[in-house]
Amino acid sequence: MLKLNKHQKIFKEQIESKNKKQTKRPEWLKVKLPAGENYSEVYELMRKAELHTVCEEARCPNISECWNHRTATFMILGDTCTRSCGFCNVKLGIPNKVDWDEPRRVAESVKQLGLRHAVITSVNRDELYDGGASVFAETVRLIREKMPHCTVEILIPDFKGEEHAFEIIMKNPPDILNHNLETVKRLYHAVRPQAKYERSLEVLKWFKEQGLRTKSGIMVGIGENNEEVLDLMHDLRKVNCDILTIGQYLQPTKDHLPVDRFVTPEEFKMFEEEGLKMGFMAVESGPLVRSSYHADKHASDLRR
Repeated sequence: MLKLNKHQKIFKEQIESKNKKQTKRPEWLKVKLPAGENYSEVYELMRKAELHTVCEEARCPNISECWNHRTATFMILGDTCTRSCGFCNVKLGIPNKVDWDEPRRVAESVKQLGLRHAVITSVNRDELYDGGASVFAETVRLIREKMPHCTVEILIPDFKGEEHAFEIIMKNPPDILNHNLETVKRLYHAVRPQAKYERSLEVLKWFKEQGLRTKSGIMVGIGENNEEVLDLMHDLRKVNCDILTIGQYLQPTKDHLPVDRFVTPEEFKMFEEEGLKMGFMAVESGPLVRSSYHADKHASDLRR
């Protein structure tokens, strides 16, 4: 169970006090329960291979749509995170030892699913010297070996800004390097207490300078305002970030930070239009958008 720190608790109380009469979830945020033949097949495959998906761990609202299209975001390095972000439903605690067979099982599953585009993310493993970069690199290598025509996207943590970890990633570079800012600079202490806004921008800048296509994602409705979102988008363009995803924050449990507001479809459309004007190659902006939403189409021109 997530335990918020003092700063996070104060922020949570402020939002709850502001939203005592908050209305129920609007129609545009309602999703169907997971179902379908392909959904069941993907579910069984993940259990058989003893793999984790961020689709499940983060309770993604698009799990039914994506799994029925035979796509999934694999979560490597276990299911226990070393950071206490106020929005995330992934388990917090002391992780198990690194499972060096995990990259093989991910690659085999990618092959069995016949994916054209594979997305790999992870928990934070701050106790490891390289933050788990070696496991990312090995996973990418094995996917390339087994599925040479499959493009690969990795959604990485910040590795505490350690360049030696970045260099390990570049030994087997992905087609798309994704690192999420998650929220605006002002809210980092409450939302991402062990992260730094400027450090995350530097991560994206470093990999862009290596020639990779870069991507980032944020959630809205957690306490920011639209002007701050636009400022963040400008900051991403300053480091030449190519792709941006923007989605509505949804509170996983009552112990997490509450929803501040439900951003309207019209506002999401505005973010998309403004982002394209700024020069983003693609902007996925909508209430149910998450980091991997429509990820395949962002790599369509990178097919081998």
